[in-house]
Amino acid sequence: MSFLGRFRRNKPDPEIARRALLLQSGRLGEANILEISSDADGNELLSYCYTIGGVDYETVQRLDAEQLSRKDSYLPGSRADMRYDPHRPANSLVV
Repeated sequence: MSFLGRFRRNKPDPEIARRALLLQSGRLGEANILEISSDADGNELLSYCYTIGGVDYETVQRLDAEQLSRKDSYLPGSRADMRYDPHRPANSLVV
């Protein structure tokens, strides 16, 4: 480790910071579950869509350990609670 490396701040993972911000101050909404699939690394991916202000959004989210324990509540065609950033509605998270 270099001399200056000792004084450098460790930056938090941006995905963890994004999730924390949405969970703390995101506006509540409702999403329609499209499907659950797996990627090449074995992560479970949740596809969902939602409408905010007349605009349709469709996105994919990796499920965390707590969500994997409730995997049966994310069946295709069902509805799930989500949080989104009112200033950037494309920034969302199924809870």
